Amino acid sequence: MKNITFGISFLFTLFSFAQVSTNKAHDAIVEEFLTNCAQKYHYGFEMSEWQACLDQGLKKDSTVSRLWFKCKKYEVGMQYLNKAVFYNKQEWLPYRGFIKCIFAKTYKDAIVDLEECIKLYGNGYRMDHPYSFYIGICYLQLNEYEKAEKLFDDYVTDIYKNRQQLEHPTAYFYQAIAKYELKKWDEAIAIFDKALKIYPEFSDAKYYKAICLFKLGKSKEEVNTLIGSAKEDAAKGFSINEDNTIYETYPYQKKFIK
Repeated sequence: MKNITFGISFLFTLFSFAQVSTNKAHDAIVEEFLTNCAQKYHYGFEMSEWQACLDQGLKKDSTVSRLWFKCKKYEVGMQYLNKAVFYNKQEWLPYRGFIKCIFAKTYKDAIVDLEECIKLYGNGYRMDHPYSFYIGICYLQLNEYEKAEKLFDDYVTDIYKNRQQLEHPTAYFYQAIAKYELKKWDEAIAIFDKALKIYPEFSDAKYYKAICLFKLGKSKEEVNTLIGSAKEDAAKGFSINEDNTIYETYPYQKKFIK
């Protein structure tokens, strides 16, 4: 019995080491072919060069899920991410929840993952925001605005309580969007203004604030002036300020027609 126990423990140790080694190998491939290769090129107009870098990385190891997601091949990438979650849930379950929310846009599945993260590990952070922030985005996309409002209100309250945590314009933006969807125009404007105080060129905040002003019956001149300013800022690249907006359009991110 003792030998069997030792054998199982030894195999588990080897298996765990193999998983750690694989993750380190994956990280090295991401650094070589995404960070040091693809990101030398502009994602908007040098897509062939960008894609060539990712393809090289995937030829080296096709199981690197992050490269598939940067290629917008979500279904392919998810099978490898699911394996990563199976082997190391604490590390990869939050990332999978984030991917489902922002990239794959499978919002109900994202909520399941992120709520499990909170239950198991607390309301930790991924990509600068707590898990509850992404659940809030999911609820916005599922038209469950009251649930989204509560989550964003709590998030912003926590920011105020924690003086070491900086106010975040994106947090204010989605809090205001929840108010906007609930037709709380005055509240939404006040919160959009908080986002704009931190990030004055925030085109998306200006656009939705303009709609709120219109709903409140403000003058066409005031509304059109603000929309014009939003278009100018958007043309200069000032939009939702999140790292992954280079790959995916975030919910409520305004794309102006030229």
